Amino acid sequence: MQVVIYSTIFKDKDKIYVQELFDILHEENINAYVYEPYLEQLQGKINFQRDVDTFAGYVDFTMHKRFDCVIALGGDGTMLAAASVVRDSNTPIMGINLGRLGFLASIEKKRIREAIGLFKRGRFNLDERYLLHLDSNLPLFGDMPFALNDCTLLKRDTSSMITIHTYINGAYLNTYWADGVIIATSTGSTGYSLSCGGPIVFPRSGNFVITPVAPHNLNVRPVVISDNSVVSFDIEGRADNFLCTLDSRFETITAKHQLAIRKCDFTVKLIELPDSDFMKTIRGKLLWGRDARN
Repeated sequence: MQVVIYSTIFKDKDKIYVQELFDILHEENINAYVYEPYLEQLQGKINFQRDVDTFAGYVDFTMHKRFDCVIALGGDGTMLAAASVVRDSNTPIMGINLGRLGFLASIEKKRIREAIGLFKRGRFNLDERYLLHLDSNLPLFGDMPFALNDCTLLKRDTSSMITIHTYINGAYLNTYWADGVIIATSTGSTGYSLSCGGPIVFPRSGNFVITPVAPHNLNVRPVVISDNSVVSFDIEGRADNFLCTLDSRFETITAKHQLAIRKCDFTVKLIELPDSDFMKTIRGKLLWGRDARN
């Protein structure tokens, strides 16, 4: 069995947990491939009891290397970055939460030993998540025009609000006068969209959420649509440039860009422990069912 260890930043406060992970992998006789930029940060700080190999990124999957899973160390941002590396390789992602909220990286760091043991014995669930794909008449985002959480169209800096003409399957929906608009997957419904007043949508429910960001018209509200829809946009404003993001990646766009969002052709699989599910996660993260008055 062999796994990829993926993260972007090593923090000294996490050393005890990262060391524990490598010790457990050694005890379980699991070969570790470490994301190369992250391995450079670990040198001299982590004691490797056995040799580790390097992982270059998506190119390793194209070289027909087989991995049983990618272990992402960090928060939800790390999980989004891991998804951009895994892409269509069908390799599941195990998210160990070294960050803060942790909707996606749902395995707590105190459960590392338990999680690795259960994984090796095949006692886990796979949670399949759908992504969105961005089509553009002008090149954007290279070979990664997809997102697990959301795509946003936003004004830049402190410029005036922008105008976003929005269509579903070619039919006119609305014109948003706002700071921007978010198109979120069900996974992304607990992210930026939620903070802007959007609803929580259960995974695999087959929906996108369109959520305006600080709309000028107060009667404009988030809408939930089928993820089999194609959502297209024309953008205009006083400024010449606007911002388009896919998860944590961003590019500058102009009014000449014609953009459309549709469901991606592949999915990403997340590893869940047997006693964990989406409802348990949102109850724990959002403190539902707890009386905070006492």
